[in-house]
Amino acid sequence: MSAAPRISFVSLGCPKALVDSERILTRLRAEGYELSKTHGGADAVIVNTCGFLDSAKKESLDAIGAALKENGRVIVTGCMGAEPQAIRDAFPNVSSISGPQDYESVMTAVRAAAPAPHDPFIDLIPEQGIKLTPRHYSYLKISEGCDHSCTFCIIPKLRGKLASRPAGDVLREAEKLARAGVRELLVVSQDTSAYGLDLRYAPSAFQDREVSARFLDLARELGKIGPWVRLHYVYPYPHVDEVVALMSGGGLLPYLDVPFQHASPKVLKAMRRPGNQEKTLERIRAWRAIQPDLTIRSTFIVGFPGETEEDFRMLLDWLEEAKLDRVGAFKYEPVRGARANDLGLEQVPDEVKDSRWRRFMEAQGRISLSRQKAKVGRRLDVLIDAGGPQGGVGRSKGDAPEIDGKVHVASRRPLRLGDIVSVKIERADAYDLWGTAA
Repeated sequence: MSAAPRISFVSLGCPKALVDSERILTRLRAEGYELSKTHGGADAVIVNTCGFLDSAKKESLDAIGAALKENGRVIVTGCMGAEPQAIRDAFPNVSSISGPQDYESVMTAVRAAAPAPHDPFIDLIPEQGIKLTPRHYSYLKISEGCDHSCTFCIIPKLRGKLASRPAGDVLREAEKLARAGVRELLVVSQDTSAYGLDLRYAPSAFQDREVSARFLDLARELGKIGPWVRLHYVYPYPHVDEVVALMSGGGLLPYLDVPFQHASPKVLKAMRRPGNQEKTLERIRAWRAIQPDLTIRSTFIVGFPGETEEDFRMLLDWLEEAKLDRVGAFKYEPVRGARANDLGLEQVPDEVKDSRWRRFMEAQGRISLSRQKAKVGRRLDVLIDAGGPQGGVGRSKGDAPEIDGKVHVASRRPLRLGDIVSVKIERADAYDLWGTAA
């Protein structure tokens, strides 16, 4: 029997793109393909691209160029593939180009490059599919696309309108992941709060009951399955209050990732941000009244076209009042095809963007340090990401992987990846915590 063809894979971009990569890899293994760690040893290379920012497009083009140099048979997919001309102009000899979630086009191109008949007598994939994350956590994508028209973003153009998965499908996937040993589910989409709107909240079967495709109902059911459930990309709509009320027990973590983006009404209007942003402080106060242990993380853009010093100071004042736990900031970068380019607003000079970004991060650093120090002396549950004979490194319920802080744990007994241990916090900085396991 001849050896199975080998495919090399490059996955770029956000967690939603990572889930797309996992689905392609699952299809590859189901059809009998092996995975190669190097381009040179592969029969073909798949590059899952990101097309959101120009810097991300450059990274994608660099990855395609490297794959062509090392292999020559390159299949391109992902967000940048939704507008393929830039790829064709740079690399006319790529084998295939397809947009995001177009798994069948990818598989057709793979079969053309390296046919691999499936052996029905061998089960090549685990029940939960192929995952690119460590075995103890996994992203769970509940919808595709977005109905918003933010002027700095081209995601709806790349990924289409909101398309929610039936609740039963999401919950069955969560069950499979839990059976495979996953301890944490990271719920992702472009707008988690809008889940089910396109389905008119239609119910679907799960176990012995019907579950509506509604954010509240899905969150409630996910919280019963077992693993920690962490909610990302939650827009601050009023109905989120009901979800926060579910975070006092069970698996639904007291954690919200909310993309506020700015605080100046003028800038938010230019961005065309949804969610009645002027009432966000009121919303935050309501959430914390419901769940005092709630961790709120967010991302912001500084230097958006037309942003004045007054707008930026308004953002700093808002930060001081909101006292968010985890914050990231990006310097505005023009995106080709985004409507922000056509607003006729004055561009903020790069040196001003740099200065505002530093001031923003310094201000938030002081807030984060204060929030972190309040945890000293408390006991926190910690999920271990890296174990060892006398301790390990993990994350609390307030820390998402890769984007938030870590908890450094000393222990008298060995700690293993995926363990959840109670840790007494003894020291803190603006990002990380240190403590001893019980």
